[in-house]
Amino acid sequence: MKFSEIVQQLGAVNSSSLDAYPDRDPDIAGMSAIEQPVVGTLSYIESRKYKRFVDDTIARGLILPMDAEMQERTAARGLVWIGSRNPRLAFAEAIALFYKPFQPEPGIHPTAIVHPSAKLGRDVSVGAYAVIQADAVIGDEVCIHPLVVIYPDAEIGDRTVLHSHCVIHERTRIGRGCVIHSGAAIGAEGFGFVPRGDGTWFKMEQSGYTILEDEVEIGCSTAVDRPAVGETRIKARTKLDNFVQIGHDVKVGADCIFPAQIAMAGGAKVEDQVVLGARTILSNRVVVGKRARATMASVIISDVEPGHVVSGHPAMPHQPWLRSSVLVQRLPEMQQTMKQMQKQIETLQAELAALQGQQEQESRDEV
Repeated sequence: MKFSEIVQQLGAVNSSSLDAYPDRDPDIAGMSAIEQPVVGTLSYIESRKYKRFVDDTIARGLILPMDAEMQERTAARGLVWIGSRNPRLAFAEAIALFYKPFQPEPGIHPTAIVHPSAKLGRDVSVGAYAVIQADAVIGDEVCIHPLVVIYPDAEIGDRTVLHSHCVIHERTRIGRGCVIHSGAAIGAEGFGFVPRGDGTWFKMEQSGYTILEDEVEIGCSTAVDRPAVGETRIKARTKLDNFVQIGHDVKVGADCIFPAQIAMAGGAKVEDQVVLGARTILSNRVVVGKRARATMASVIISDVEPGHVVSGHPAMPHQPWLRSSVLVQRLPEMQQTMKQMQKQIETLQAELAALQGQQEQESRDEV
């Protein structure tokens, strides 16, 4: 693909070397990482922190920040460049020009099991040993990879992709353009057990619904649980990484990002555009406000206001947590100082006691 074609098709381009060097329009073979460049490819540098790579990369061109010095140094080496206020976004857009995820041809594999009452849209692909049970509804252009299981009364929206070994349970509604990765379980029954009073537990049936809105992505081995009543809902364009646990009756807003190993207890509510660090835990029924942030391994046991950043266990505002973290690192030193102060106090107390005793003796001698 010509460099000029790439420039024309990227949305995150603000300038390029074509402005000054229109004749430099090489063929670009693909994309590569700046730490592992490949001859003939396009790579990217996110900030001045990595400007050293400009001088020794073997890539044919670079996506750069809006930095005149870096752009001039790149051009001086005879390389082409793209200037962007968001180089990582431009890089992601460029990758999409060269790589298309595997998409099998439409059709039903002979080993797949499709119940007669299931409804399949047009151009659906059903892989080997996949199972689609009674009354399931599959939209147009859905891709169901091998060994997927879809329970009765599940609905899958148009152009959604279900990767191998994921399971879609009953009363699940998945929107258009979603991606469910391998090993994920969507709509499995939530963890609901009621104590009887004699030390035993009564199982509460989970009769609610699990709803994923359009363009939601679910990572490998992630679970989104079905509630006893009502719904567990993940709104549009939210992305979940691997090993995320979404408890029953959780409500997740639109455009959220959840990295690996996050766990949300039942009834938690996360509003739009929230970003949580990996291994964050939410207690049941807490509310995390719009555009809030939590750093890695935070434990959220109380509500977080919109736009706030929290950290720690239990979570607190980020800046006080940073100061506390500095103090924690100094605890051994502070303990040693306190021991020294204790010894000094004990010495002073002994000296004071001796002085008081001497004064009392002198008073008795005078009498």
